[in-house]
Amino acid sequence: MKQTRFHALHVEANAKMVEFAGFHMPIQYPSGILEEHRKVRTGVGMFDVSHMGEFFIGGPDALALVQKLTTNDASKLEPGKIQYSAMCRHNGGIIDDLLVYCLKPDLFMLVVNGANIDKDYSWVTENAAAFTNASVTNESDDYSLLAVQGPKSVDALQPLTDTVLSDLAYYTFTHGTLAGVPMIISRTGYTGEIGFELYFKGDDTVCKNVVDAIMREGAPFGLDWIGLGARDTLRLEKGFCLYGNDITEDTLPHEAGLGWITKLKKGDFNGRDAITAVKDAGITRKLVGFVMKTEKLLPRKDYPILVGDAVVGAVTSGGKSVMLNTGIGLGYVAAEFSEPGTQISIQARGTTFPAEVTKIPFV
Repeated sequence: MKQTRFHALHVEANAKMVEFAGFHMPIQYPSGILEEHRKVRTGVGMFDVSHMGEFFIGGPDALALVQKLTTNDASKLEPGKIQYSAMCRHNGGIIDDLLVYCLKPDLFMLVVNGANIDKDYSWVTENAAAFTNASVTNESDDYSLLAVQGPKSVDALQPLTDTVLSDLAYYTFTHGTLAGVPMIISRTGYTGEIGFELYFKGDDTVCKNVVDAIMREGAPFGLDWIGLGARDTLRLEKGFCLYGNDITEDTLPHEAGLGWITKLKKGDFNGRDAITAVKDAGITRKLVGFVMKTEKLLPRKDYPILVGDAVVGAVTSGGKSVMLNTGIGLGYVAAEFSEPGTQISIQARGTTFPAEVTKIPFV
């Protein structure tokens, strides 16, 4: 397994380490997932998400290649702006969801999911072969990535940088220095709270110095490490899709509620024809959120979803909402059962448990 440059710090903090996306990563710390979750919702916490991948696409054809690869309209980007987007196969299936950073008019950074780095890079380079004046590099191993998230994140980080963090709008970034280290400071995150993602290069010593500085300035606000367990519960409360669960290569964007990042009128892109055909014919299944109406079951991936005695779908993500203190989940159901208020049940342990389709985010 690979290790991030913060690995020794996680071990020192007595993290429970697990394999994730080919990396040895912290799933939780001694305070536990529930406390870590609350810390991010009410204060501030820091995640090591260095397993994510960073690809750079440059050259005169860079924008054209990004447009071919991704579903959103990258022509709307300007330097300092970010888009949430997706890459699809020719049949419309989602290869990955990702962030597209416009560094310069002819230079973009794609931030992809850690488990998909090899697959994604192969797809990007395969497509790049048709674009003579575009270069593609995979710099995933060069970058470390910290996510500092929560309502106190500005307070914790501001003493460490001259960048006015409160001026950074959601889905924008700047090149700045924080804790004496040049980095991309990005107003993004996977928690639904105000927060920042910090992309920078450097060895283990540089990484430790950055962490020590953030821990020192964040201490008055209760800042501490947060593991991937709380990252998952936080994103679920906001209804954010998790690749491999809620979206896969068998999922089309409109089925997953990602029509808003799928710009069919921008021109040709991978999967456009197939996505258009399915959209025009009518989506037959949709990703929905649901809330359990009983405390006797926490929904889990692959549990069948029923209406009456008929199976109409399956859970893709599920667990306990820390803030609502009840079971919540995401799952695909036949389109006719996707309206909020629809009464459903989740099948487990040889019986069924009542639930209700609801709007997302849950919190």
